[in-house]
Amino acid sequence: MQQRLWESVSGGVGFLAYAWYPAIAPVAPPPPSSFSAAQVERGRVLAAGGYCAECHTRTDGKRGVELAGDYKMDTPFGAIFSSNITPDPETGIGRWSEAAFKRAMRKGISRDGTQLFPAFPFDHFTHMTDQDIDDVYAFLMTREPVHSVKRDNTVGFPFNIRLEQAGWKLLFLHEGPLKNDPSQDAEWNRGAYLAEGLSHCSACHTPRNLMGAEKASAPYDGAPVDNWIAPPLNEHNPTPVVWTEDEYFKYLRFGSAPLHGSAAGPMSPVVHGGLSEMPESDVHAIAHYLAQIDHSATRVSRTPRRLHGPCRHPCRIWSARSEPEREVYAGACAACHANAGPQPVEGRPDLALNNALWLDEPTNLFQVILRGIGTTEGISTVSMPSFYHSFSDADLARLAPTCVRPARPCRRGPIWRRRRARFARPCPFPLSRRPIELKDGART
Repeated sequence: MQQRLWESVSGGVGFLAYAWYPAIAPVAPPPPSSFSAAQVERGRVLAAGGYCAECHTRTDGKRGVELAGDYKMDTPFGAIFSSNITPDPETGIGRWSEAAFKRAMRKGISRDGTQLFPAFPFDHFTHMTDQDIDDVYAFLMTREPVHSVKRDNTVGFPFNIRLEQAGWKLLFLHEGPLKNDPSQDAEWNRGAYLAEGLSHCSACHTPRNLMGAEKASAPYDGAPVDNWIAPPLNEHNPTPVVWTEDEYFKYLRFGSAPLHGSAAGPMSPVVHGGLSEMPESDVHAIAHYLAQIDHSATRVSRTPRRLHGPCRHPCRIWSARSEPEREVYAGACAACHANAGPQPVEGRPDLALNNALWLDEPTNLFQVILRGIGTTEGISTVSMPSFYHSFSDADLARLAPTCVRPARPCRRGPIWRRRRARFARPCPFPLSRRPIELKDGART
């Protein structure tokens, strides 16, 4: 009995010793002149590639000041609001030293020693080089200080106990820089560094376990994000045409891939606010790395055959069984999406190829139909109107399987019936209660 008690006490003391970090003394805010213009510019590009502004700028309600925090992140454990990362000395990181900033990026520990929630992707930033972290610090410390207090997190007990995060890190944090793979070329290794570290692609595209960590057994298998689905980026992506390196590059650099569709939802700021600021060579490296994950080189030979059917028979939709389905599609979709040429039209994806139509769940399809795609989301020359005020749930239930039918003309059996049934469900977020940000900034 005493032995067990001693072991329990020893284990508890050992965990506390592991979990406890001292505060790092505050410093006077460093003057912007202490950083060179070249370092600040490098930091600007890196901060864009790490999507700092996307997660540290409030977007719900009145839009906040860039980098001033208060962005709401809904998690299964409650809402977490991002921190102010401007150099304000009271509400931001103005009194953080380089060492404090580096510890937060590497270990997920705040300046005062508090354990940070893994909603902040320190499990990816830990792989960044010291120089890159220093450059990001230089950029942030030269921004305009903004006095802004974020809202309180709503994470419930017992998950709000910060000390527990040390246990999470013990299980899931693999600290330290990535090692180059000698079996791969330099571009692949650069892409791996960016995708797995700075740009943390798998944070959205990998499903998470019950503890909120990425599933190591299912990397890039796709996952729900902010009422959207981040699709698989591996061989489990169900689209009929392989995501080649060229398709990845076009999508990540310009916001549209002719054979797959346009960036929308959470992916739009990733492209236009983040990757667009990075050197083309870095975007090429990410595309090169993702194409290797996808094993596209071994499957690309099937692409011409799979392109042939949709482009040769663009009006397959007219064989739909129901007259109401034909009417809805003809009036709302066919003018742009019934491509009649030998190749899909840029920005107007063929519905037999579009990524959203091949996912098991209709979430992305419904989101695009209801919200539309603006010229600041996909590509600047093409937009899709919102049908939020035009379509009822019943219209969506009729339209979704109508769109899917030409995309999957050869699917049969119980798996296809289950998938089609999912698309035929009413909209998963009721029209009457779901606010939509309209193109002019107004809200419904």
